[in-house]
Amino acid sequence: MSAVEEAAAAPAIEAVPKRAMTLGTGASLIMLALLIAVPLFVKNFIIFQMTMLLVYGLAVLALNILTGGSGQFSLGQSAFYAVGAYTTAILMEHADINYALTLPISGLVCFVFGFLFGQPALRLSGVYLALATFALATAMPQLLKLGYFEHWTGGVQGLVVTKPDPPEIVQRVLSLAHLKMSQDMWLYYFTLLITITIYIFSVNLLRSRSGRAFMAIRDNEIAASAMGINVALYKTLAFGVSAGITGIAGGLGAIAVQFVAPDSYTITLAISLFLGMVVGGVGWLPGSIVGSAFIIFVPNIAEGISKGLSGAVFGVILFLVIFLVPHGARQVAMVAQQLLSRRKRP
Repeated sequence: MSAVEEAAAAPAIEAVPKRAMTLGTGASLIMLALLIAVPLFVKNFIIFQMTMLLVYGLAVLALNILTGGSGQFSLGQSAFYAVGAYTTAILMEHADINYALTLPISGLVCFVFGFLFGQPALRLSGVYLALATFALATAMPQLLKLGYFEHWTGGVQGLVVTKPDPPEIVQRVLSLAHLKMSQDMWLYYFTLLITITIYIFSVNLLRSRSGRAFMAIRDNEIAASAMGINVALYKTLAFGVSAGITGIAGGLGAIAVQFVAPDSYTITLAISLFLGMVVGGVGWLPGSIVGSAFIIFVPNIAEGISKGLSGAVFGVILFLVIFLVPHGARQVAMVAQQLLSRRKRP
């Protein structure tokens, strides 16, 4: 069994069982409380890291919808992330559009891009679809370096993006309480608001008729087609929705980092996002933040242990995580819930 098939065998999104709803709701509320409170007590650099945690969490969530929801594997999320980042950067720097307005445009552009890419990919499945998206991710940095787009993209040198200030109304309200908000903190809470909105949208999507169609296709395409589900439409729709959310994440990432360049969106980013999905739990949306934390902080921990062998240390840590909890953070949360339920019994 290949690695992709093993990921498919992991517990995926279920058709709304009560235990799964309780588990997901509890984990989501705990994460939300931590995400709101922690930035109030840390430095700006930590706030920046937490902003990137949310950005990558959005990208992992988008991949979870595609893989955990519809059963399609993608190693090309870095391409959609790059398109979203460049769309936001170009609109901000060349068209002088407000950063908040660029995000829905980036999402729409990536949705169309993903939907159109999903059309020829309909004939592929499993590892073959993963290889097709792998090719897309490999080609995207080279396409962004083309001289034809250099006036807009900056070519190899990339584009510098201006970090936004808090809106005047926010500054006035805070001034009444003699408080100030830094650019990093404002961008963090702005990103958190968007993340919560997209998370609620994603949960409702997977519980809707379209979400049930995604899961029917994931479980058995032939049976789904026999039930009257338009398999081609829903597979491309899943690709489009996943790409759209990834594009919004890319736009937020461009604003947070203040810079976009082709070499920032290589295949390494796509593999990292796929790794984050597996570590967080395939098909478990609250695990997206856990997977994002893994791909952001664990490499730094590995480098702190040994700078010369950081790659080897990271590999050992990853091996231990996959060996001990093969179904990712969802498995840990389920075990914790079982232990708590046993203690509550008389």
